[in-house]
Amino acid sequence: MGPYDAVFVGSGINALAGGALLAKAGWRVCILERSDRLGGAIRTEEGLVAPGFTHEVFSSWHPLFTGSPAYAELQGDLERHGLEYLNTDLPTGSAFPDGSSAFLTTSLEDNVAELERHATGDGAAWQTAFEGFMANADLSFGVLSSELWSGAGFGLGQKAYRRFGRRGLLAYGGEVLSSCRDWLGDTFASPQAHGLLAPWVLHTGLGPEQPLSGFMTKVIGAALQLGGMPVPKGGGVKLVDALAAIMRDAGGDLRTKAEVERILVADGRATAVRLADGEAIQAERAIVAGVTPTQLYGRLLAEGETPAPVREAAARYRYGLAGMQIHIAMSERPRWRGDERLARTAIVHVTPGLDGVSRAVNEATRGLLPAEATIVCGQPMAVDPSRGPEDGWIVWIQLQELPQRPVGDAAGEIDVGDGTWTDGLREAYADRIVARLGAQIENLESASLGRVVLSPADIAALDVNLEHGDIYAGA
Repeated sequence: MGPYDAVFVGSGINALAGGALLAKAGWRVCILERSDRLGGAIRTEEGLVAPGFTHEVFSSWHPLFTGSPAYAELQGDLERHGLEYLNTDLPTGSAFPDGSSAFLTTSLEDNVAELERHATGDGAAWQTAFEGFMANADLSFGVLSSELWSGAGFGLGQKAYRRFGRRGLLAYGGEVLSSCRDWLGDTFASPQAHGLLAPWVLHTGLGPEQPLSGFMTKVIGAALQLGGMPVPKGGGVKLVDALAAIMRDAGGDLRTKAEVERILVADGRATAVRLADGEAIQAERAIVAGVTPTQLYGRLLAEGETPAPVREAAARYRYGLAGMQIHIAMSERPRWRGDERLARTAIVHVTPGLDGVSRAVNEATRGLLPAEATIVCGQPMAVDPSRGPEDGWIVWIQLQELPQRPVGDAAGEIDVGDGTWTDGLREAYADRIVARLGAQIENLESASLGRVVLSPADIAALDVNLEHGDIYAGA
């Protein structure tokens, strides 16, 4: 089949959803994946740590996808192909060193009561913030889904101007640019509210002092209350399989073990891709590269074929902080210290609070292993019990505040050597994290059946290994 209207390089969620939508609209679509499986950062593994447990190696939670227009359009087809999303009314909480905790649910009334429990007035402040956000949700989500220097972005600006006027638009712009620290400090009195919401900004790749981080915290807080923390029953592979089936039903072409060697550019426009075996695949309308910047600019676009402004922008690109994942299988359900709701919560952040998040980001930015990193503790079996034995449990740990190449340890306890993520360094830092989590989950050590740790170097290796898809550092 060919030439195609659109060719996607990489088979992550954006490629699969985009390919399914375009194929259903009548486009001739091809997706090319260099590994032996589709899905990119959606990678489900049976028995990764112990027999009988189904782990998500990278991306695990899908709240933004299920709240997207793409899901709304494809939902019927996805369900027809066997996809079932499970959800929870307890999407997130935070566990603090003193044994206290705070929660965000899918109920506005319950969230008002929960935040009011920590400080008088915080519940009303949450309701005011949520209702204010929803009044302009079309603009807020439009900012996230539009290229601002495009026709759609210009139309969004006009819409905002008509709604707010000049002064109101400036005020809205200032609100969008506010930091997480400023917004939380201006809105809530209790440190528990700060510690509940601040860790979520890490999931956007920002720190709590950065511009836009306050706006992003509001977006995620509203999304969690509205949509919970959905996961596909049986694992993310079910979503991959369903999207692929939609494409095939519409005549789309999906190829694995198809490594793209070069994107071919003519007159400033990408027109075709060349595979490693020499085959050229034409694209008459679009080529979409869902790959990392390193792959796109360092390999797929040859320097001589890439316009100078693109090369210059690529040369300025810098990766942000690195990530680590720790996967643990347990022989019994967790016994959390403190509030029993923690054992039913999809994602628990273990953190000292807002200052702790800021401190860890600052340490990692300076090249140090954080002394007290924010622990993202996912509990997929709290939402989907089919992921393991009836009496078992899965702990999915993600760390988002690590240096790509450490120069030291903020706690002064771990020798980082020359900064290479060796097996010894990886396991030493994982020991620190698991010990901290063990202070919150009393039976973590005694019930552990084993663990698998992915350091930043391991994740990077998976990113370039032909047997694996691309890593997505997200929730």
